[in-house]
Amino acid sequence: MKRTIALSGMIVLILACGAHAEYAVQDKGTWPKSWPEELDPLRKQARTLEGPRELLLHYAIAFSDRDGFESAWPQFLKVKSAGAPIVLRRGPNFWLSDEGKAGICIHTPSDGKAAITDAKKIAGRWEQTIYIELIVDGQIVDLNRIPLPRDTPIIDERFKDNGTTR
Repeated sequence: MKRTIALSGMIVLILACGAHAEYAVQDKGTWPKSWPEELDPLRKQARTLEGPRELLLHYAIAFSDRDGFESAWPQFLKVKSAGAPIVLRRGPNFWLSDEGKAGICIHTPSDGKAAITDAKKIAGRWEQTIYIELIVDGQIVDLNRIPLPRDTPIIDERFKDNGTTR
């Protein structure tokens, strides 16, 4: 009986480790130099995740103060593909890890693949665009204090799950 429990525990541990191994993580923002220069100071506080299967790129930035986030918000909107959505989530969140409960994750196609920029051609294929996921806490990332673009689909997932999944 003890052997069965130990074996079951090891299998669960191996499966959990395998899920995290689907992403390659760098503790800095490695986004393209073509993005707004104003985002460069945020590279140090960002994480770059590559994965899971199609090797998509995800740039996650945790924020600890509202002013820092709000000053960067217009620059984030400049890199988003036209017609691509903004997804709202609450923290804690996979993308931010233990770094914070508020921030942003910019999702992009894999390195070298051009993003769809024509809103009419997206048709739900967000993984082929540059879209934004906001981790909202109501204090640092406060939707009452930032403008959301009128031509952008807003997908509110804050109350769908507990914020720990993608």
